[in-house]
Amino acid sequence: MTLPRERLSYSSPFTRPPLRLPGKARMIVWSVVNIEEWEITRPMARQLSQPPMGQTPIPDMPNWTWYEYGMRVGFWRLKRALHNAGVTPTMSINAKVCETYPEVAAAARDANWEFMAHAFVQMPIQQIEDQRAVIRQSCDVIEKFTGKRPTGWLGPGRGQTFDTLDYVTECGLTWFGDWILDDQPLWVKTRHGPILAVPYSAEINDITLMISHHHESDVLLKRTIDAFDRLYAESADSARVMAIGVHPYVTGAAHRIKYFEELYDYINRHDVVHWTGAQIYDWYAGQVAAR
Repeated sequence: MTLPRERLSYSSPFTRPPLRLPGKARMIVWSVVNIEEWEITRPMARQLSQPPMGQTPIPDMPNWTWYEYGMRVGFWRLKRALHNAGVTPTMSINAKVCETYPEVAAAARDANWEFMAHAFVQMPIQQIEDQRAVIRQSCDVIEKFTGKRPTGWLGPGRGQTFDTLDYVTECGLTWFGDWILDDQPLWVKTRHGPILAVPYSAEINDITLMISHHHESDVLLKRTIDAFDRLYAESADSARVMAIGVHPYVTGAAHRIKYFEELYDYINRHDVVHWTGAQIYDWYAGQVAAR
């Protein structure tokens, strides 16, 4: 068992040597669309409709159909909005989606979205008996569907056990997005060599804002602009990464999508680069040697 603090030492973007981006760019925006597989035969990954008397039913039709709306409608709204903003996102994808929703997976593949492995189905990683097998299965299914083997990993719900990162690197993945502990990438030690932690976000994320905290429809726009403005100012000294995490059944809803579109209109008025996880990895590896 390896504890997280044994995998990386303490440091801060305010005291590290500065990171620079190409040209006039000040900041990296990492857009992540989470595409999940909710199996109707198990409890739903999240609940919008609270079950009567607090008992979780199986099958949970009210919440499964909420998720299904995202796959049928919300995904396509997000895809159109990102295309109009000139953004090629990273797609965090449960690999089974390639089999059960091939139309969605193919549309993302054909638009050159990056596929980031996100396990096979949406379930707690702590309940997976053989993590190695599921990580390999996820990568194999994505590679078969896209012709490219994924290089990045995000655990369901950003979950890990103490040994998950060792399994991730053993399976050939080179970066991950589970840790939200910094505004810059960091090298992390594993039994199979270093892996890069690419900064994701728990609070610039529609699940936290809309589902956990039940904010109004425009909160992703307002909060992300607040975060962006501060990170952009700090990026004058050293580049920062801002991740935006969305889900089709949340931000893809009719009453929220216009605020997502307005957010990218605002961001694109600044000197930023919209990069995928692999692009962030390549840039950082060229700035800071793996260790």
